[in-house]
Amino acid sequence: MPKILAFAGSTRTQSWNKKLIRVGADAGRRAGTDVTLIDLRDFPMPLYDGDLEVSEGVPEPARALKRLMVEHDGMLIACPEYNSSVSAVLKNAIDWVSRPQQNDPTSAYRGKVVSLLAASPGNLGGIRGLFAVRQILSVLGCIVLPTQFALARANEAFDDAGALRDPAQQKLVSAVVSELADVLTRLRT
Repeated sequence: MPKILAFAGSTRTQSWNKKLIRVGADAGRRAGTDVTLIDLRDFPMPLYDGDLEVSEGVPEPARALKRLMVEHDGMLIACPEYNSSVSAVLKNAIDWVSRPQQNDPTSAYRGKVVSLLAASPGNLGGIRGLFAVRQILSVLGCIVLPTQFALARANEAFDDAGALRDPAQQKLVSAVVSELADVLTRLRT
């Protein structure tokens, strides 16, 4: 069974992207994958600073996140869009995890299959930020799948239980996650 690490690039408690990643994680489980849903808030890291890395090393939360990424076959990421780009929290996590660590030659990114989601109260649903995340992860060696989903007007999209109100949007999220599950299954065989 393929293992997917799922998380949102936001730490805000009521983040639209946290709601969307829960919907995606549920879709992944229905698609027959083993999904580990995490919250980046549980991995607090200082802003990346090369001097800090030299003097203190890679912080334990970054090492823990890297271990999780290495243990999983793929990732499902819900990406907030901040000023038409990637959120600082997500970029910082990517940067710290990308740092080489002593006795850990395995890359957390190289060959990792990734699917992207986004949610925004705006009309574009965070699509502009997905371009930035796609570029960053591709340069790091990830295989970022072409199918993605950007949820516009996210502030109106979820019911009180956190489910998507529109069944068509649920189908689109499921399609993204099903493609990820299918590719991971094919790669494993």
